[in-house]
Amino acid sequence: MKTLEKIFADKLLKIKAIKLQPDNPFTWASGWKSPFYCDNRKTLSYPELRSFVKLEIARVILENFDEVDAIAGVATGAIPQGALVADALNKPFVYVRSKPKDHGLENLIEGELMPGMKVVVVEDLISTGGSSLKAVEAIRNNGCEVIGMVASFTYGFDVAQEAFKAARVKLITLTNYEAVLDVALKTKYITEAQVPVLDTWRKDPANWKK
Repeated sequence: MKTLEKIFADKLLKIKAIKLQPDNPFTWASGWKSPFYCDNRKTLSYPELRSFVKLEIARVILENFDEVDAIAGVATGAIPQGALVADALNKPFVYVRSKPKDHGLENLIEGELMPGMKVVVVEDLISTGGSSLKAVEAIRNNGCEVIGMVASFTYGFDVAQEAFKAARVKLITLTNYEAVLDVALKTKYITEAQVPVLDTWRKDPANWKK
């Protein structure tokens, strides 16, 4: 029986939400060069897949964090998924900006969290984990407890795993780099000849050059 990781990886590949271009690398916002790009936001355009993501994240939360009081989405990528999940669970929803607004109320957290609430953060993608853990810090500074984070995809970088461990945040993801690579090979989305390039990049993504 296929695991959730491979089922979701296959769905992402079928809508071309995963771009694997070892010969024509992308440039991330961080400046890193990458042969791999994941765009989970494409799932929002496919109602059946959008519902799948919503229900699977909700299931993961109920199975692992059933004491949850509220859901928080990380802006901007996880706002829609977070809101959908909060609606499915009938829980309050907020989203956390990368920085406070420069006008109006200058909010960092949009919505209302009451001190003492147990919060699950929903994220669309984990790379270094930096922006995700900033959201965790903002929620904690608001007097709430972050009991976990659920994301659609993780690259599984060592730097992210260490950061989550240091921040004492339990992270669960629907799929990951290994599952995507496995399914991509089996479905001939990529060739065996491209794998060494991808593996070299993943070992040291900050310094990788084509």
